[in-house]
Formats: sequence, C-alpha cells, structure tokens
Amino acid sequence: MPERVEVLETAFDGLDLDEATARILERLDRGERTFVVTANPEFVMLARRDPSVARIAREADLVVPDGTGIAVASAILGRALPRVPGRLLVDALVPRLAERGASLFLLGAAPGVAERAADALRARAPSLVVAGCAAGDPEDPATARRVAAAAPDALLVAYGMPKQEEWIARHRGALPSVKLAIGVGGVLDQLAGVQRVPPAILHRLGLEWLWRLVREPWRWRRQRVLPLFAALVLRERLLGR
Repeated sequence: MPERVEVLETAFDGLDLDEATARILERLDRGERTFVVTANPEFVMLARRDPSVARIAREADLVVPDGTGIAVASAILGRALPRVPGRLLVDALVPRLAERGASLFLLGAAPGVAERAADALRARAPSLVVAGCAAGDPEDPATARRVAAAAPDALLVAYGMPKQEEWIARHRGALPSVKLAIGVGGVLDQLAGVQRVPPAILHRLGLEWLWRLVREPWRWRRQRVLPLFAALVLRERLLGR
C-alpha cells in the first residue's frame, strides 16, 4: 500500500486515478466504509489554520489531490503525486457502482441540479440505481434524515469545500447504509450542464483552475491563498523538509 505523502502537513494517498478507483471498490466489496476527500491547495491552507478541517483530513480513509496545485507542490517537495480530479473519479466510479447494483444519492448544488446530474449519470450507466437527489441544506438536520431514509450505498456531496467534508464527517455516523461518501464540489454542476467541462487540452495542461476562474471570476477570493501556498512549499523545499 503506497505511503501517504505530506504537503504542508496534509497527507495525501499516493495513488493515481485507476489505483484510487480500485482501492475504493475493494473497500466497498469488503463492506468497509470509505470517506474520500478530494483536496486542493485551498483545502490544505484551510487545514493549516482550522484544526477541525485538519482532523477531517487525518481521519478520512482516502485523500487525493484534486487539481494541479497539489501535484506540482508534491513534485517540488520530492514526492510527486498524480492528479485525481473529483470529476474523473466520479466518472470512473459510477459505472462500477452500477455493475455492483450499489445505490447512489446526490446531495447539494442548487435546487434541481442533483436531479439533472442523476439523469446524466443514468444516461452513461443505465443500470445505475439512484436512491435519491436533493439540494438540501447543510445546516438543516432534516437533510441527513432524508439521506438516511433513502438508505443509499454511496453518497456524493456538493456543498463546496469545506462544508461538504464537514457535513460528511458530522453525519456519517447517522448514515449506516452509506459505505462510500465523497465531497465532489462542482461535479454535480458539471454533470448537469450548469458548468461547462474544461476542454481536454486544458485538463492535460493542468489549467482547469484557470478555466474556472475565467468563467467564475468571484473565485479569485478563494484563490488569494495560492501565492502563500506556493511560498510555503518553496520554503519547505529550501529547508529540506
């Protein structure tokens, strides 16, 4: 089993997309519960200043690098990690969940988006069992009760980072049927067609972040931490840590 690789005190699993998919499915087949965090530099910086977020990362069963920033930082620090974008992880997992007859609940995004995302997933995997869809409210206890009543095997939560991870960590114990839970950010929006998927060339170049920033200029506020993230990584490299 690959060792975890630390990037500014957040530990990532050294798995590529295929390996991460296989690990999740193996755990699912064994009946083991799996909480997957898809973390980017903003998540790492938040974990540095928020102990509760850092604890979620430590206690997650799988932490994968969602984007270019972590992959580049890990290479600078001497232990290069492959990118495992949440969008591609969902694409890889859904057909395999359908093959197993595992049911899926889609939670989050704006009203109606989860339903449209479910339609898109069923078009790709017609045998997929969708246990339910809801925008929900991360602060409303009724949201967890609705998911529990649907009794899904797998759960995708799209409340954005870190609300989605906090929601999963807070309610996981009350969702006994859920064997797999993943925070997926904007993936439901992309599946539903609310957000366009970046062109393949931008994905290959690792510029998906720039695509989203151009289309969603308000994201610059979240990305203000990136220069500090880069500076801290370079400091770690210079200090030989």
